Amino acid sequence: MKLGTLSDSLHQLPFEEMLDTAATLGLAGVEVNVGGWPTMPHADVPTLLSDVRARDAYLRAFAARGLEISALNVTGNALNPSTRDHADALADAIRLAGALGVGIVVTTSGLPAANAADTAPNWITSSNSAENTAALRYQWEDVLYPFWTGMAALARENGVSRIAITMHAGQCVHNVHTLQNLRDVIGPQIGANLDPSQLMLMGADPISSIDALGDALYRVHVTDIMINPPVLATTSYIDTGCLTDINARAWSYATPGYGHDEDWWARFAYRLCLNDYDGWLSLVHQDQVLSPRAALEKSTSVMRRALPGPLCATRT
Repeated sequence: MKLGTLSDSLHQLPFEEMLDTAATLGLAGVEVNVGGWPTMPHADVPTLLSDVRARDAYLRAFAARGLEISALNVTGNALNPSTRDHADALADAIRLAGALGVGIVVTTSGLPAANAADTAPNWITSSNSAENTAALRYQWEDVLYPFWTGMAALARENGVSRIAITMHAGQCVHNVHTLQNLRDVIGPQIGANLDPSQLMLMGADPISSIDALGDALYRVHVTDIMINPPVLATTSYIDTGCLTDINARAWSYATPGYGHDEDWWARFAYRLCLNDYDGWLSLVHQDQVLSPRAALEKSTSVMRRALPGPLCATRT
C-alpha cells in the first residue's frame, strides 16, 4: 500500500508548495481535487482539458518530486436538482482523468430530490412510510441508475477503469448495502471508496466493511472521528450542530490517533492486507483543532506504524 494525501488537505498552499509539502512528508502521491465541494485551487480543469502542453507540465511537476497523481476527486452532489455544476464537474473529471492517464476517479453517488417536482435534495433514512418508499424508488430507479449508467459509459469512452464511490452520509450510497446495490446494476466499473469517518459517524464499522466489500474496495481514505459519549447518549449520531463546537457535539472529525488509537488503525491496515488490498491510503485533513500540516504529520506517523510492512507483498 502507498500513502498519499488529498490536494485539498493543503488547500491553503499554492500548487508547487502543496507538492513540496507532500514530498517532504514522504508521501508517494496526491489525490487531486478537481470539483464539487472542495476549493480545488491546485487544478485549472478547463486549461488542463484543452491544452496538452499544460497537462504535460502538470504531470512533470508531480514526477519531479517523485509523486504520482493517485486519483482525481470530485466530492459533492452531482444529482442536486437545482444545479448541474457538480454533475458537469464529474464529467470533466472523468475526461481529465483519461487525458492524464489516471485510471480512477473518486466521487460520491449524489442525492436527488424525493420526486420530480421537488427542487431540494432529500436524504431518506427510513422506509417506514409509503411516501418514503415511493421517494426511494424514484431516487434510485428514475435518477440514480440512469445517471450512473451514463457516467460509466463516459468513463469507458475515456479509458477510466474505476469509479470509487465514497459511502457518504447524506448521499444515496452511504453504506456497503447501498454501494452494492449500485454496483449490481451498473457493473464492476463502480466500486467503493472506504472513508472510515463517514461510516463511523453513522454507527457502522469500517473494519467489518472491508470484509463485506471484498473486491469492490477500490480506494481508501484515512479519516477518523472522536466520540463524545455524554452527548451521544442523548443526541445519537445524527448531529447537525456546528462542526467547530466540539464540546457540544456527539462526534467530531479527528486526526487518526486522536479519534481511534494506533491499535485500531493497525487492525484496520491488517484487515486491508488480509483482503488483498494493495492500493492507496489517502490522508485527509478534517480536524477542527490541528492545522493541516500538523494533522498530516500525525496521520503519516500513525499509518506508517500501522502498516504491516512486507506482509501484504508476501501473501500469495
